[in-house]
Amino acid sequence: MADSDFEFLRTTRDHFPQLQKWLREPHVARFWNHETSDADIERDFGGSIDGTEPCEDFLVVRGGRPLGFIQRYRLADYPEDVALLTAHVEVPDGSLSIDYFIGDPEHIGRGLGTAMIRAFVDKCRADSPDATAIIVPVVVPNRASWRALEKAGFRRVGAGYLPPDNPIDDGAHYISRLDLRSV
Repeated sequence: MADSDFEFLRTTRDHFPQLQKWLREPHVARFWNHETSDADIERDFGGSIDGTEPCEDFLVVRGGRPLGFIQRYRLADYPEDVALLTAHVEVPDGSLSIDYFIGDPEHIGRGLGTAMIRAFVDKCRADSPDATAIIVPVVVPNRASWRALEKAGFRRVGAGYLPPDNPIDDGAHYISRLDLRSV
């Protein structure tokens, strides 16, 4: 599967029903722990569309079919995240972070997450030539996620406590990094 097999479409409100459906899937809900009412989806994803939130959200499409979701943001736009991360790892100026999931259960466990991440790293390089690195914290029990990062070329640079998205987790995270250029 080639990295060029993926399209990244900026989310619109027309994508909200798809996001709602995926966020309710048990494999996504376990780690995203997201409220899914219409108002919650609007609150949490509308800002990216309107430009009031400094992240970029994308519907991931492969072969003309929606596959998943990925978002990116400059860590500097979220100083509280930088403060939490720098307690465990170096965060170079110009660093990005990403969040992602494969939506439909039929697509998990096939290497699509790794391929999607690789393709999105290429997009980040093209869209943000000044970005230095991508740093991604992943809660330790989410083995599929941190393994996908490793297979996509990220290296684990640290571990430690970060507030968990899901209160059933103890906050233990692995922190992975991929350098986009020399820092």
